[in-house]
Amino acid sequence: MSHPVNEAALWERLSQSRRAPLEPHWLGEVYSPSLSIDLRRALSEKLGMLADRGWPEIQSLINQHGALPDLVLAAGLCHQKDARNWLLDQLTSRSQLDDINLCIVQALSCWGADVPETVMTESLRHPGQQHRLAGLQLLSFRAHTLSDEELLRYCSGLLHDFRDPVVIAAIRVLQRRDGSSISNRLAQLCIDGSDEVAAAALRALGCIATPSSQSSLLELSKTLSDASRQQLAQQQLEQQFRS
Repeated sequence: MSHPVNEAALWERLSQSRRAPLEPHWLGEVYSPSLSIDLRRALSEKLGMLADRGWPEIQSLINQHGALPDLVLAAGLCHQKDARNWLLDQLTSRSQLDDINLCIVQALSCWGADVPETVMTESLRHPGQQHRLAGLQLLSFRAHTLSDEELLRYCSGLLHDFRDPVVIAAIRVLQRRDGSSISNRLAQLCIDGSDEVAAAALRALGCIATPSSQSSLLELSKTLSDASRQQLAQQQLEQQFRS
């Protein structure tokens, strides 16, 4: 059960935190699983933002209440090495199908390339949409260390996903690169992807703005059978040559 009066007072105190900074101990004292989820998230976020001062309190709350999703995300937010190690331990000790597993991967994403590659690859292969999106977030941090071919290999299965948000998120990772193999793969998506995927791929080619992507757009503007896709290809091509 929630306690409206108490919650109103807590929200009020949180709103004043800029003028009167919050102490980690106070945040830990007032936190309770019986509070509304929004308030628990707000308290956990404040603890996470206190970094090395917040982590001991987050640990204490986890010991008391278990690995609740908001506390797991706070562990990621505090960005402490011990917190990262705890999160990684949680991943290895749980089934991949546990709901909390997704929360742990999302919490680890702020460490980017410092997260073991296996965490990323398992997330990219996971059947769940949110897991795959979390894996792509980890991949985006590691992308600068990979060749175009390696990046395409990681994205290969995702570009065939039946869910547009997954494919579009993969396109956004790829569009930061300017290699011709990337442009060629995006051009293929303009032909055989859904309308939303094709639009994202055409815009990605426009963003890349290299001779290779321009050549792909030129070809697509002439050969795409769908009139709206053809028009978007033309628009993206024209934008390349505007001053």
